[in-house]
Amino acid sequence: MLPIRPLQSFEQLKLLADPRRLAILRQLMSGPASLTMLGKSLGEHPAWIRHHLKQLEAIGLVEQVETRIQSGVVEKFYRALASGYLIQELILPENPARPVIVFSGSHDLAVELLANQLSKYLDVLTLPVGSLDGLVALRQNLCNLSGTHLLDPNGEYNLPFIRHFFPDRAMQVVTLAHREQGLMTSAGNPKAIRSMADLARADVTFINRNPGSGTRLWLDRHLQAQRISTESIHGYGNSISTHTECARLIQIGKADVALGLRAAACQFGLDFVPLFHERYDIVFMQEKGKILSPILDTLQTSAFRHSVEALTGYEMTHTGEQIPL
Repeated sequence: MLPIRPLQSFEQLKLLADPRRLAILRQLMSGPASLTMLGKSLGEHPAWIRHHLKQLEAIGLVEQVETRIQSGVVEKFYRALASGYLIQELILPENPARPVIVFSGSHDLAVELLANQLSKYLDVLTLPVGSLDGLVALRQNLCNLSGTHLLDPNGEYNLPFIRHFFPDRAMQVVTLAHREQGLMTSAGNPKAIRSMADLARADVTFINRNPGSGTRLWLDRHLQAQRISTESIHGYGNSISTHTECARLIQIGKADVALGLRAAACQFGLDFVPLFHERYDIVFMQEKGKILSPILDTLQTSAFRHSVEALTGYEMTHTGEQIPL
């Protein structure tokens, strides 16, 4: 079976914007066919088919696979080069004087501050999708940098996952900060939530982070270690993509507790039960180092460090340090 291939060039996308060429490609994804066969199937003259087929061949979407003699006529057979095509293209503004950087990864309040402080030099577009999906997006060139806080079973942060996703690429890993996570509860903690065991109480409504986020992965691992069934947690299936949205929902009474950042709890006036500290790293390809240099420079400034420390729950001693892979 042929693989699924991404469409990553503008020329390919432009060519397939024509429904007639797209119809030819779809026919050839089902199996090899000749000009005559395609003409009959699509109700078009073979000469018309040949014109569009040659364009698809030139752009690397189809290929000639064999030649047959049928009824005394030489017929060329073509097929698609993949069983399916995936459209994934990052479309950004064109402005050489003001670069646009796309961050995709784990939600973090310090990243939001970083984006604000960089506004003098470039635009940072942020897409909080979780640590794992952020690394996937980086691998697929759908972002310029990612943020991650993934703890592997051996107690090492981030590096095993980065090695797994990028075995063939030169990557750079820079520490953003160490930060504190725990249970965010309503102000005054009226339900006296003190530990993860309380998440399974019948009178407690939990709100979860999205699958693939570092916070969700930490939670699932520790629930399993403590033999707490996810089915016993009311609200476990309700997932949110950011710490701040979880905190907001608790503040307005939609939930009693969530696992999240001390900084988010503080921002919304919630109580906080500390559970662990973690290292949050920024990851990018070395070849992007030049365009990302304003980010690395900003990490070293006292203004940025002081603004993050003011959030509470962040420790900035190792901010800006490069971690060898």
